[in-house]
Amino acid sequence: MADNTDKVAENVDGPFFVDSNCIDCDLCRQTAPENFTRNEDEGYTYVSKQPENEDEEQACRDALEECPTEAIGDDG
Repeated sequence: MADNTDKVAENVDGPFFVDSNCIDCDLCRQTAPENFTRNEDEGYTYVSKQPENEDEEQACRDALEECPTEAIGDDG
């Protein structure tokens, strides 16, 4: 389970977040491309936009469930 005390700094405020366990596997960016973005310099992903509709929220939930390192969390 993602640790909300270990969130990467770029996450935008809101319920979904990525913590430092991210291995930059690209799964979340493929699953929810509107909401996750890669930090090119450091090689990890962060939440760049919180979901704004049901489809985006479901995509974020799918990414959370599929994350191989459980680096995506939901404080909502």
